[in-house]
Amino acid sequence: MAEIQDISSTQQKRRVRLLKKANVVGLGIGYKETAGKSTDELSLVVLVRDKAELKALAKKDVVPKTIDGVRTDVLKVGQVVAYNTTRQRHRPAFPGVSLGHFAANAGTFGMVVRDALTQELLILSNNHILANGNNAQIGDPILQPAPADGGKLGRDEFARLHRFITLKYAGAEPDKESGQGCAIAIFLSAVINVVPSIFGSDTRLTPVKKRPMNDLDAALAKPMNEDDLSDQIMDIGTVTGIAEAVAGMAVKKSGRTTGLTNGIVKVINGEMSIDYAGDRKAYFQHQILTGDMTEPGDSGSLLLDEQNRAVGLLCGGSQFVSVFNPIAVVQQYLNFVI
Repeated sequence: MAEIQDISSTQQKRRVRLLKKANVVGLGIGYKETAGKSTDELSLVVLVRDKAELKALAKKDVVPKTIDGVRTDVLKVGQVVAYNTTRQRHRPAFPGVSLGHFAANAGTFGMVVRDALTQELLILSNNHILANGNNAQIGDPILQPAPADGGKLGRDEFARLHRFITLKYAGAEPDKESGQGCAIAIFLSAVINVVPSIFGSDTRLTPVKKRPMNDLDAALAKPMNEDDLSDQIMDIGTVTGIAEAVAGMAVKKSGRTTGLTNGIVKVINGEMSIDYAGDRKAYFQHQILTGDMTEPGDSGSLLLDEQNRAVGLLCGGSQFVSVFNPIAVVQQYLNFVI
């Protein structure tokens, strides 16, 4: 039986070829499913928008049963979108309820954390919930409930946007670092192509344009009054620590739309695209996928294991799967403690 390290290595080596196949939207590692039931065999999971019969697929688009000795599985995930939607006012407000940027729709208050430097209490949720998908300024009002739930400026201002990680959208202008890397690649390919041109060869090196990859969709807000804040997650209670996701792990979350739901981790180390409002698309890597346990408005919900340890932060989903950023990655980027 293949080990996680072997599968991860195969995923990395074969990712480009697999992601070029029609209908394939991502990859990951999880237990192979047979007749709808999970087995005890780890596999390289190929995520597809829709499952098609083999006879309907071109030969080049068929996913092999094994790759480099590693078993594969195909998981239908549908169209994964960033969740937004509705709920009511709470004071003190607690994780699991509605909140959002004053110009955004609605999402979920994920967790209370502390700034690693100042020890100030902060509110964790998504960039697309608290920072309006990059279209916000530090200090912008955060409403509880969110605008889509009737939240109003002034009356329902609950926090201020404190910091966020910028989302990288496909097709957006590259930043200085990525632009520099692209320029270097173009320069090197031009130099290398001089050689075959001297000898009359038609072969040329073309620089490959890399997808801008995201590790997380996350942001922090600072409450205007810490007395209006509770760290008790609705229907769950107190967070007891942090845990790494493992395929087959039993998990739960509390969100503003669906409340308390339970599920199983199907895929770890997932890479895939998520569709955002305004016809924007963002590519993510190192993600956690569970079965469908969320709906629009649940974005920002905290994923926990059975011991109430934080595992992930919900960033999107479909009618088949829910997608979470690993919480340790979110903690590292945003520099907070629990």
